[in-house]
Amino acid sequence: MTPPEAPDSKPGNMPPAVSSCVHGGLNVLRKRSDFLAAARARRQGTPAMMVQGRDRRDDDPVIRVGFTCSKKVGNAVARNRAKRRLRAVARDVLHAHAQPGWDYVLIGRAQETAARPYEALRNDLVYALRKLRGAK
Repeated sequence: MTPPEAPDSKPGNMPPAVSSCVHGGLNVLRKRSDFLAAARARRQGTPAMMVQGRDRRDDDPVIRVGFTCSKKVGNAVARNRAKRRLRAVARDVLHAHAQPGWDYVLIGRAQETAARPYEALRNDLVYALRKLRGAK
């Protein structure tokens, strides 16, 4: 299925109206092995989330990110809401603050991820990325 087209100011140019998570060097992790590799790497906790990060060391500058919430976060509705908020903050922050060639996994926390104000959630991710970059 192709996304709907949005009108553009140039005649004949119709870019997609919907942007996906695979744009601008940001890809979403899908394989369990990628999540497990990130779990063995560095991690940084914040009040709203746990961030795991690893350098892939494969000379590919693409930033990859995964999202997860355990059943401790709540039922499916609560987990999906927490993951939606993590995806939104990742789109906002990763291009400016993440390391190229790294994988990141954002793990939601019970009650905190969904309830925390968006600006605080954003600041938590920026803080975690800065700490992961500095830890050697």
